[in-house]
Amino acid sequence: MDSEPILAFQGVTKRFGTLVANDDISLSLRPGEVLALLGENGAGKTTLMNILFGHYQADEGAVLVDGKELPAGSTLAAIQAGIGMVHQHFTLAENLTVLENITLGTESLLAWRQDIRSSRKKLDAMMQDYGLSVDPDALVSSLSVGERQRVEILKALYRDARILILDEPTAVLTPQEASRLFSTLKSITTRGLAVIFISHKLHEILEISTRVAVLRRGAIVGQLDTADANREQLAQMMVGRTVSRPKLSPIEPGTPVLQIENLTSEGMGATALKQLNLTVYAHQIVGIAGVAGNGQGTLADILSGLNSSFTGSLLINDAAYCTGDPRAIVASGVGRIPEDRHARGMVVDMEIWENLMSEDIRSPAMSKHEILINSKAALRRAEQQIDQFDVRCEGPMAETRLLSGGNMQKLILARALARDPAFILANQPVRGLDEGAIAHVQGQLLEARQRGAAILLISEDLDELMSLTDKMAVMSNGKLSAVFDSQQHSAAEIGLMMASGGHFEATTGQDSGTGELRGH
Repeated sequence: MDSEPILAFQGVTKRFGTLVANDDISLSLRPGEVLALLGENGAGKTTLMNILFGHYQADEGAVLVDGKELPAGSTLAAIQAGIGMVHQHFTLAENLTVLENITLGTESLLAWRQDIRSSRKKLDAMMQDYGLSVDPDALVSSLSVGERQRVEILKALYRDARILILDEPTAVLTPQEASRLFSTLKSITTRGLAVIFISHKLHEILEISTRVAVLRRGAIVGQLDTADANREQLAQMMVGRTVSRPKLSPIEPGTPVLQIENLTSEGMGATALKQLNLTVYAHQIVGIAGVAGNGQGTLADILSGLNSSFTGSLLINDAAYCTGDPRAIVASGVGRIPEDRHARGMVVDMEIWENLMSEDIRSPAMSKHEILINSKAALRRAEQQIDQFDVRCEGPMAETRLLSGGNMQKLILARALARDPAFILANQPVRGLDEGAIAHVQGQLLEARQRGAAILLISEDLDELMSLTDKMAVMSNGKLSAVFDSQQHSAAEIGLMMASGGHFEATTGQDSGTGELRGH
């Protein structure tokens, strides 16, 4: 592109103690360009965006917008300069309407009343111009995930954003929703809006971006036009070596490990479950596909011991599931990988070694008489797990909050898999991970399957489910379809089943777990 850069990083460096998160980064962005920012977990992508958006101040260097230096550490200055950020985890008030969320904070506190008519007129014009359709009067709590993302984008555009930062924007979208998002991005960039697109999904980067910048260990290691790039090349630039994801090899399933019969739950404020039936065998990975909010969270809470309000039967290795008692569930041989690593996976104010031993705190190896913690043993084991799972940190005594999201996820996996559990609940285990980390995590799950573990994999990433599972089922509105072979349907067909919101008719073979599946 021949136009002058709308945004430029000049020698930006940011340190956290001895850790150099950003190392002398110089990077530019032009109007109408989609710049993909690619890098391993902990490579410095989020830190760089937080500097741009005013959450952090750089130790060295400057950020220029339209050739003028952006005041450091000021989110207000970033917004006024035309920078909008759509976070991976949405920041919307669910009890407010779409219009109220979009206009929140844009009007003076001294105004007598909201100018709703003008706000609605501006929003209607934006939705028509950019092809982003959503009901302005709908409560956000009633919207689908894809609709909420549109609201986040509209919220940034309403503030006259000229630079839009999208952090893992397709993490919770169906293939159809992701396709609509890409159409939207192509539309808005034709009007001169510049986009920074952060994703670990290489096929998406190759589809939507015009240029790719690769970070490794805080530094820019390469920039290239997307037209000249391929998946293997980007993966190698990102991790510094050739990366290939592990492949599922055929293996005969063993005896039933997890047995669910007629599981019904009111959901406790979440989506209710309606007579779920499912069996997961040893040496088997069963995947559950579905749009977020269709009951996967309720099922995960029950299997994790966080929700005991249900009817039906739950067995693990023919013994009654210790519902409502997380400690007993862990002791019975269950490894738990929760969806939300911050709220449920880790205590971020604790040190790394403390989080790693948190589920074994009363075991003889970790404590004396269940009173005194054997810190030396805990630290030794933490060092081994950090090395085995390639956790990028300053050591076992570092604060967990200083880790990137991906490295937190590796800690959770280390804690869950190191105990060699009989049943593993893996809820979004590779969300937000880079190519190298995904390959490592998936390899660990396949090794657990080889050892005889039964694994229930909950994910909204169809590529992950179709490549890593023996069987699959689709969850919609609290109902679970028949289990079918993972290669039986295409990603597009399963995506339609996920989005249909209807019921499923299936004829299931009781022994094989296969059957015909039709979404309505």
